[in-house]
Amino acid sequence: MGIADGRVVIVTGAGRGLGRAHALAFAAEGARVVVNDLGVGLDGLPGPGGPAAGVVEEIRALGGEALAHGGDVATTEGADSLVACALDAFGRLDTLVNNAGFLRDRMLVNLGEEDWDAVMRVHLKGHFLPLRAAAAWWRSEAKAGRPVAARVVNTSSGAGLLGSVGQGNYSAAKAGILGLTLVAAAEMGRYGVQVNAVAPAARTRMTEETFAATMAAPAAGAFDAMAPENVSPLVVWLGAEASAGVTGRVFEAEGGRITVMEGWRPGPTADRGSRWTPAEAGEAAAKLLSASRPPLPVYGSR
Repeated sequence: MGIADGRVVIVTGAGRGLGRAHALAFAAEGARVVVNDLGVGLDGLPGPGGPAAGVVEEIRALGGEALAHGGDVATTEGADSLVACALDAFGRLDTLVNNAGFLRDRMLVNLGEEDWDAVMRVHLKGHFLPLRAAAAWWRSEAKAGRPVAARVVNTSSGAGLLGSVGQGNYSAAKAGILGLTLVAAAEMGRYGVQVNAVAPAARTRMTEETFAATMAAPAAGAFDAMAPENVSPLVVWLGAEASAGVTGRVFEAEGGRITVMEGWRPGPTADRGSRWTPAEAGEAAAKLLSASRPPLPVYGSR
């Protein structure tokens, strides 16, 4: 008996990295898992074979229940079929983990429109469409008088919280996911749905070059702070009934560290009760800035 016992869980982008770790962790806690992965490369282009089936076999070999879905969650057809896959196979859906993504990194002056659109599509649209499909089913269940204790865990990034040099498209998409999380939490709470986001730091296909350049590999037997499996316990808890009452929140997770991110809050304020002149507004803004906390640096800017 685990904290996800009996729950039906969808994990997108679950063929490798963080998604695979999440799928295995949910299964270890008793969940039945739909493993979604389109099987593309780091740039989002088709790769040689899909990895979702391999993760399903891993789960089954450990005594769990799982099935693979290879649809594109950034399309209405793919997202709708993903939710239908869970309902047809297991008769219900309890948790959605939106995790699919890839990179098209460029400095802004070299960032093409196609690369901007591709990253927005898979990260932001690829979160929205599965969320919309799942939310529609949960709302219908709630309106029919059946109890709902649903959970959504979205995947943002430190790049979405602080920005990251060379990742304008990725940072914007991941920041958009935070806004989507807040709105979904506010709208869906009445139907028994909780929506939260995590900003993980881990070694995956998307980050392995960065970590290889900045961090030495752990010694044999030492704690691997960058292993994606370190993030999964928090994701499983957020996806379980045990997290009741937690919604609209953002967590950073890295190694053995969990941080609640507090986001934008009003800081120093000045109100003169009438319109400022530009010079007066500038003087007031300078005084407010001197009384405020400086922003954290953008990743890669120092």
